[in-house]
Amino acid sequence: MFIQTSTFYRWDNRYVRDVSDSSRDWGVGVCTLDPDDPHSPDILRAFVEWHNFRGMRSIQAADGRYDHPGVRDLWSQATELGIVINSLIPLQAADELATLLGEFPNLRVVLDHCLSLTAGPYFDATVAKVLELARFPNLYAKLTFLGSGSGQRYPFEDMHEPLKRFIDAYGPERCVWGSDFPTELWCPKVDYAGHLRLFQEGLGLSPSEQSAILGDTAQKLWFDPLD
Repeated sequence: MFIQTSTFYRWDNRYVRDVSDSSRDWGVGVCTLDPDDPHSPDILRAFVEWHNFRGMRSIQAADGRYDHPGVRDLWSQATELGIVINSLIPLQAADELATLLGEFPNLRVVLDHCLSLTAGPYFDATVAKVLELARFPNLYAKLTFLGSGSGQRYPFEDMHEPLKRFIDAYGPERCVWGSDFPTELWCPKVDYAGHLRLFQEGLGLSPSEQSAILGDTAQKLWFDPLD
């Protein structure tokens, strides 16, 4: 899965579009579009219909709102297309996310990085909010916060308990691993192999939990045929 990195490319999805087009036998694209641009829903449809995109990363509008008309228009288009939303938001926007989840019950939404859980003053509040959001059956937890959010060195033991609580709350069938590739850039405390090894050996996950989190959930979300 190739996710548009808006921190560098902003709304220019041409690179991930070309990679997605050339990798149809094994990969799919996830774009990031500007919720303040009225043309974004049409761009999303074109990406899905012509360029092997199966998801969109959803961010706040320029005014900071997540429950915003432009975000709603993109979510409506995503629902119609049958694709997945990757919700990349901070803790402060979580209540707006809850509103949208309730109003778009047929849209599958992935909580990117679990509200960017990080060791520090907002740790407990973030854990509580991620657990609270598990009540929405259309929300999935992307467990990509160990290396980026931990206040410790590998194997990031301060993040093991919340991760296991998230798996219990969502169920492994609604949890998904992510590489944060290039891992050394986004998670400089760990490389790709070490990041993967945590879920294979370091967390005490059962074989069925590993199967779901490391592959089955992603297959269902982004790779199974569209309805």
